[in-house]
This record gives sequence, C-alpha cells and structure tokens, in this order.
Amino acid sequence: MTPLFNQTDRYGWVAIVIHWLMASAVVGMFALGVWMRTLGYYDSWYHHAPELHKSIGMLLLALLLFRWLWRLLNIRPELMGEAWEQVVALSVHRLHYVLLFLLMVTGYLIPTEEGVGIDVFGWFTVPALMSLDKDTADLMGMMHRYLAWSAIALACLHGAAALKHHLIDKDHTLRRMLGLKSKKN
Repeated sequence: MTPLFNQTDRYGWVAIVIHWLMASAVVGMFALGVWMRTLGYYDSWYHHAPELHKSIGMLLLALLLFRWLWRLLNIRPELMGEAWEQVVALSVHRLHYVLLFLLMVTGYLIPTEEGVGIDVFGWFTVPALMSLDKDTADLMGMMHRYLAWSAIALACLHGAAALKHHLIDKDHTLRRMLGLKSKKN
C-alpha cells in the first residue's frame, strides 16, 4: 500500500496524485490555449473557453503552491541514475516549478490588465492586484505563450527520461511515481 508521505525509496500518494493531476491539467490547458487561438469572434466558445482557461489556471496556481509546500515538508525519494543524471533530474524539477509559476503568474496578469479580477467558476473572484498598460499586457501574453511551449517541451523531456529509466536502465523511477512497488531483481 502506498504511504501518505514520501519515503526515501518511493513517493507518497499525495505527491503522486498531485503530480498526475497537474500533469494532466497542464497538458489539457495547453491544448485548450492552442485551440482558443483558433476561435473566431462568432464561435460559441470564443468567450467561454477563456473563462474556463482562467478558472482552471487559478486552481492550478493554488495546487502548484500546495505542491511546493508539500515538497518542502516531505523528504524527496533518492534520485536514481548516474551523478550527471541526478543533477539533470533535479534541475529539470526545479525548472518546471519556475516555468509553471511564471506561466500561471503571466496568465493571471493578462486578464487582470484592466484591474478586473478573475471569476473562478462563480465560486470566488481572484482580485486584480494591479492594472497594466496595453503594451505590458501584450508582453505578458507573449511570455505566457513561450512559457507554455517551454513547459510542454520540458514535460516531454521529463517523460522521455522516465521512459528511458524504465525501459533502458530498468530501474523503478517510473514505477514509484505510479505508486507501484519496485520489482525485486
């Protein structure tokens, strides 16, 4: 049975659920963002899709902050592979946190440009903390787009590395993020 908290040889179920929930949501948000850019003014989703994107984005920001706090309060399972692979893995994890945080902050700044908060599914409103001029808002939009592509590219690299560990190195890096026990050799 998978433990609640991380252990030196495996992740706990909270870390596993957060990892896969965020991975799925980030990929889904990326697809939604790319699709939204193809919509014309008279498309039925022209106004609904951005509202959905913003609402999910604010919930993802809260989940990212919780994930970071959870990470600080838990041990990290030992990294596998050669020393250089461990350095790369740690760097990729840290870079992912930074990219996702910047992605969500720029996503927050775009719609709040005029000082209007973000309504999150009608449950609550995240207030605008500042107003931006049009050029700065456009810059935030451009940064958001590049950060999204960078986060997806890094996620692909991360996934490829996990598959390499599983298929080539035959270690249990991937199994422990799936909540499975490592196979005894």
